[in-house]
Amino acid sequence: MKTKYIIGVDIGTQGTKVVLFSEDGNNIMETFVSSNLIYLDDGGIEQDPEIIYQSVVQGIRKIIEHSKIQPKDIVAVGMDGQMAGIMGIDDRFQPVGNYDSWLDNRCEVYMDYIRSYSEEKIIKITGAPISYAHGPKIIWRKKTRPNEYSRIKKFIMLTTYVAGRLVDMKWEDAYIDYTYLHFSGFGDVNKKEWSTQLLNYFDVDIEKMPRICNPWDIVGEVSEKGSNDSLLAVGTKIIAGCGDTAATILGAGGTRPSIAVDIAGTASVFACCTDKYIPDIENKTLIHARSIIDGLWTPLAYVGGGGQCLAWFKDSVVNQVGLSFDDLNQEASQVPAGSDGLIFIPHFSGRTCPNNPRIRGSWLHMNWFHTRGFLFKSIMESIAFEYKFYTNTLYKLSNEVNLKTIYGVGGGAKSSLFAQIKASVLNCNYIPMDRPDSATLACAVVAGYGVGLYQDIETTIQRFISTKNTISSNEQEYMVYLEQYKRYIRYIELLENMY
Repeated sequence: MKTKYIIGVDIGTQGTKVVLFSEDGNNIMETFVSSNLIYLDDGGIEQDPEIIYQSVVQGIRKIIEHSKIQPKDIVAVGMDGQMAGIMGIDDRFQPVGNYDSWLDNRCEVYMDYIRSYSEEKIIKITGAPISYAHGPKIIWRKKTRPNEYSRIKKFIMLTTYVAGRLVDMKWEDAYIDYTYLHFSGFGDVNKKEWSTQLLNYFDVDIEKMPRICNPWDIVGEVSEKGSNDSLLAVGTKIIAGCGDTAATILGAGGTRPSIAVDIAGTASVFACCTDKYIPDIENKTLIHARSIIDGLWTPLAYVGGGGQCLAWFKDSVVNQVGLSFDDLNQEASQVPAGSDGLIFIPHFSGRTCPNNPRIRGSWLHMNWFHTRGFLFKSIMESIAFEYKFYTNTLYKLSNEVNLKTIYGVGGGAKSSLFAQIKASVLNCNYIPMDRPDSATLACAVVAGYGVGLYQDIETTIQRFISTKNTISSNEQEYMVYLEQYKRYIRYIELLENMY
């Protein structure tokens, strides 16, 4: 019987990754097409939806041209995309203005206005604290660009726009899948429906909200125009898809309760899997997001630019030609746990979870003996301490949660030292993933499930993923880190009250 293929697409901030998978989960070929951020004089950060669309179809074309796979053998395409940004379309499914990037903070002026409703009530409904996400961005558009707002028929995600172009979608059929709802500002994440209570209070038209669907729903078939653009066969099924973080968590093995996932990239994201919806109303730290797997929740939090701190140290502080991360890891591995009391604060642009823009990056408790190995290790330890704060917050919310395993993906997961630090700080087993395509793998599995190729998402993912050696917690280091973590939290509290 002829092999069937699926394409997984990851629409990122810097570009689009496209991967061709065989039905048995093997990565046949992949490509990356760059896109760009538009930095505006008013501080805005946007992206051109046309460039995003072209990055996707060019990536697919390259895959089809170079793999020699017959387009008719590709049964489905699944996509994930950036989650906290948003765009609008008109009655011709054309963009109204650009895509407001998740990095765009122009909407901050309306965040206090939204909090005036009661952030606690909003968290209870949406599952997430107020952040630079859809709600404030929609209100910013309504208040500052009323002409654009009036032309917008639906607010949508980048995945929706690309899918819509491929299948010649009508604006009335625009959708959002439920993995984005915690960022929507107006979605009842538990009920998977729009909150008329919130929409009415902020005077946002419910008609501008897209329909809510499942990640595996078929949203259309590739049209003749979509086929010309992408080389996909006319009639190829396009699946709704999901948010990029949701895809990464699933593709890294986050398929059942008591599993945690470390996404060690430019941002340091820590997600846990639970089977209960327990919004973090009191601490305003955890974002209670839906997993792709219906009924599973992935409360998460992140250090904005956490991984970037390591790159900043190598490139800007050390700035030595030829020095690699491996070199710095080797030096840091000679440093004892706790870095001789040295503490690093990784919040260069303010603390994200919980949100406190006044906290900024720094080193504390430095002495003459702290060489660059100490400095580098203290950066890694600070990320692990933030993760411990997140897990402690989760434990306060539910005494049924007991994290035992952490799956690691991203560049930071390649460092055995970084993995050991996280394992010892959190007193868990840390398992680095062996394949870097966790997001696109999840997209492919979800798409395959949507067209009936797979009977179950969870077991298929577990069958396809592969891992490296398990790194266990070191008892002696764990005891040292317990005390160092207490000092870290005290310093955070001091910085909170300093300004």
